[in-house]
Amino acid sequence: MYIGITTPVYFINFAALMKKKLKIGLGILLLLVVLVVATYYLKVRIEPPLQVQVVSTNVIQKAAQFYESENGSWLRKNDKSVWEMSINGTPYERGMAFGALAEQLQMEKEAAFVGEIKNRIPSDAYLGFLKLIVGWFNRDLDDYVPQEYLHEIYGASHYMPDSFDFVAPKFHRALSYHAAHDIGHALQNMNLVGCTSFAATGQKTENGKLLIGRNFDFYFGGDFAKDVVLAVVRPTEGHQFISVTWACFSGVVSGMNEKGLTVTLNSAKSDIPGKGKMPVSLIARQILQYASNIEEAYEIAQSYESFVSETFLIGSKTDGRVALIEKTPEKTALYSEDDEDLIVTNHFQSHELKNTALNLEYMGEEVSTYRYQRVAELMDSLAPLTPGKVAYILRDKQGQSGKNIGLANEKAINQLLAHHSVIFSPEEMKMWVSSPPYQLGNYLAYDLISIFQNKEDEFTYTDSVSIAPDPFLYTHTYENYERFVTIKEKIQRFLYRGDGEKITAQEELEMVKSNSNSFLTYYYLGDYFKALEDWEKAKYYYETGLTKEIAKVSEKEHMENGLAECRGNLQQ
Repeated sequence: MYIGITTPVYFINFAALMKKKLKIGLGILLLLVVLVVATYYLKVRIEPPLQVQVVSTNVIQKAAQFYESENGSWLRKNDKSVWEMSINGTPYERGMAFGALAEQLQMEKEAAFVGEIKNRIPSDAYLGFLKLIVGWFNRDLDDYVPQEYLHEIYGASHYMPDSFDFVAPKFHRALSYHAAHDIGHALQNMNLVGCTSFAATGQKTENGKLLIGRNFDFYFGGDFAKDVVLAVVRPTEGHQFISVTWACFSGVVSGMNEKGLTVTLNSAKSDIPGKGKMPVSLIARQILQYASNIEEAYEIAQSYESFVSETFLIGSKTDGRVALIEKTPEKTALYSEDDEDLIVTNHFQSHELKNTALNLEYMGEEVSTYRYQRVAELMDSLAPLTPGKVAYILRDKQGQSGKNIGLANEKAINQLLAHHSVIFSPEEMKMWVSSPPYQLGNYLAYDLISIFQNKEDEFTYTDSVSIAPDPFLYTHTYENYERFVTIKEKIQRFLYRGDGEKITAQEELEMVKSNSNSFLTYYYLGDYFKALEDWEKAKYYYETGLTKEIAKVSEKEHMENGLAECRGNLQQ
């Protein structure tokens, strides 16, 4: 009886005790989770740089696709589909004007950017994880960016669409977008940028004056490449400058200031960094706004910590020459040559950086060195150069010795994906900006002396000295290329998602016909049919692709591995 009564009491007490401990344990675990989440969001949260009452900037429409803000800034689309803009005022005022004038363009640009990310990463769970990683990566970004640019970006961010607030608060994501160039080639070196730049002077140019050409081959989907903005910025401090940019982007990738100093960005091989620092486009902006010669540009570049590697091609009216500022997160090197020309693709050339492991690894891919040699061939054969001849080089689609390597090959100078292309004449204070598509439309000529001196006047291009469109634009070959891009992107969507809309037999034939000399045609078709486990077709396309001029050693190895997998499955 004694045992029968007390035994249940013992177990009841033990169960109650365990239940209490479990509740305490779960409470502690929940508290830890809350603390971790709170710490994360406190760490990644970027506070607005100004405490101001936001009052909308009034914009009036003066004509079709011509808008003016209340502080005299304006935005207009010219007849060649390039947006021309003039913005002025304090940093915050400039940002507000930029945001108000380009509100629709900014919404379209963000939709294109987010849409392409979703296209490439269709998993909502992985997108959510990636958002957390990028948020942590950029947690101290505002500590590295000068207050002037934080205020400008903050002003423009007020006009960002509410529909993307799920990504991050407006200012937070506006600032992060300024590091997109850096993140793009830092996270697994995504090959979003593979630019070409070159310069000539002295006997290498017709008038002996400095000429610079550049292709900005940043591609993140066709919609992102639309609506190039040519912005003249008239700051309250520093130099006036003109920048080829896009809606509400305060950074600089190609530009010239009123002192005749030019800046262009060329990406370089980077390690995956631990955290975001000063975006390279904002370093370029600082150079353009505050430097008047190469030495000043170098001092500015040296004073900032970047989180990726980059080459800045600096042209200088004051110095009458060009130089490269080659920068990694650890070192900044200044490089120039005694020759009357200088070529930049995507590898370092300075004594300090040319033999680093990452640079040698990238040079081993052979794509940058190949393109470098093609530029050298054309510069030698066409010298002395004129702006028209520079445009001819920037539009070149061939391989070395004029070899047909197919369209969109990264070994070509013109890969038919450029966001924009520019020609600078610093000593004459002139520039030519490409109109769409790519660098095939007119190179529009701008007189910067007139633009910088006549601050109150509206400006546009000078038609009489602009460069005519590339005749290639009006050929069946170009029409076929456009079809190639459409089918290629359909295949990419299928491969990114692992399912979705398949290409038809007709589209397969059209893709081969549209770009038959390009290894990319067979590269993508091989991957596509391998994903469908159609080993025979995949084998055929890989074998054919391996007979073409392949851009990178890693891409050749990819096809060789795919071919081996096909053969293995066919032998089973």
